[in-house]
Amino acid sequence: MLTKDPYHEAVLTVRDLRTFFRTDDGVVRAVDGVSFSVGRGETLGIVGESGSGKSVACLSALGLVPRPPAYHPSGEVWYGGRDLLQCSERELEALRGDRLAMIFQDPLTSLNPYLRISRQLTEVLEVHKGASRAEARRGAIGMLERVGIPDPARRIDQYPHQFSGGMRQRVMIAMALLCQPEVLFADEPTTALDVTIQAQILELIADLRQSTGTAVVLVTHDLGVVAGSTDRVAVMYAGRIVETGATEAVFARPQHPYTRGLLASTPRIDTPPGSRLEAIPGLPPDLGHLPSGCPFHPRCGRVVDRCREEDPSLTVVSAAHAAACWNSEATA
Repeated sequence: MLTKDPYHEAVLTVRDLRTFFRTDDGVVRAVDGVSFSVGRGETLGIVGESGSGKSVACLSALGLVPRPPAYHPSGEVWYGGRDLLQCSERELEALRGDRLAMIFQDPLTSLNPYLRISRQLTEVLEVHKGASRAEARRGAIGMLERVGIPDPARRIDQYPHQFSGGMRQRVMIAMALLCQPEVLFADEPTTALDVTIQAQILELIADLRQSTGTAVVLVTHDLGVVAGSTDRVAVMYAGRIVETGATEAVFARPQHPYTRGLLASTPRIDTPPGSRLEAIPGLPPDLGHLPSGCPFHPRCGRVVDRCREEDPSLTVVSAAHAAACWNSEATA
């Protein structure tokens, strides 16, 4: 496991985070020993298939996973000299939306259908910045304009159902950026957007990083976005990080078969016409009944007996790269 990042002073540090859910079928290990950090002005990308634990890890860091049914058998989330997992709900409410913000994956269920967009945006500035209603309205309209909402002065008084899916996503992004947070969790922020608006939003987040030093944790399935927008990347599978490091290093020399599979399944502009994309065989494991050894071994084309018996831990490949695989360069 990488215990110290030599390249930056971390703004947020997550250590050995575990988030389990008690269900009728047993305990589901949604996040199982995840550790990462992100520095001021840095972007960490978290990638992996649906169900790999990316969103739950981010929600857990912000204290947004209901307990019960969730519980944390271990873990620390350090921000501003405090372990957020030990903070009271009142302390977390003072930080969330102000110093710590999140762009949620599903804006339809994240926005209150009974309130106008204006109230949902201005409340953020009134509560966290002490802005007057008029100041908050001006700030909200300005941010709606920055995220590409046409005629924001008129549309701010509409309800969420009067916006398209992409427009609601932009409202969510505006809400998260209003207070210029120190740490921004962005969970699939551009999924519902066309490529033009997607580029605009990514540029807006990049501008925020440069102007205010915001640290960004970007959760996405789009490896193209990761390649162009992140400094470091963490690949998650079955609730744990199986490979992490500088984005350039991971993309140039992927060590884990799962990372190689994700990269091979991504369309490339230089692929010859008629070529078929590779696919990762099988399905992600049941997090309530994980296989013995490495969780990826039932789907791996390079499996050996040791993979079926022993679960590898993250092993340093180079100064900026680590992988949890018995066949990586570090264990070869």
